[in-house]
Amino acid sequence: MPAFEADLAKFAGYNAQVVGISTDSVPCHIAFQKSVGGLTFPLASDKWPHGQVAKAYGIFPAAAVPQLGINERAVFIVDKDGKLAWSKIYDLKDQPDIAEVLDALRKIA
Repeated sequence: MPAFEADLAKFAGYNAQVVGISTDSVPCHIAFQKSVGGLTFPLASDKWPHGQVAKAYGIFPAAAVPQLGINERAVFIVDKDGKLAWSKIYDLKDQPDIAEVLDALRKIA
């Protein structure tokens, strides 16, 4: 998430809004933001009803560890008409490639 924060101006250049969503609770989001020195983009909790957004996108529970009740790590680009334009699911241990996401935005714009 800090990598997205570092490149927010590039995302804004494509008229894109970064939003982080996970099945973590709001207190977990607050603690995470503090641990990385703060974030200026919104984080949304998909805690209740548990994982409904992640389920709608097909990433809950995480295939690698379904018993933990967490969602997959993924990036979704939703276009201005509300349609899914691009997506990629990553291993939980991997961070999304910001250049790859920006390239996808460039191709959609």
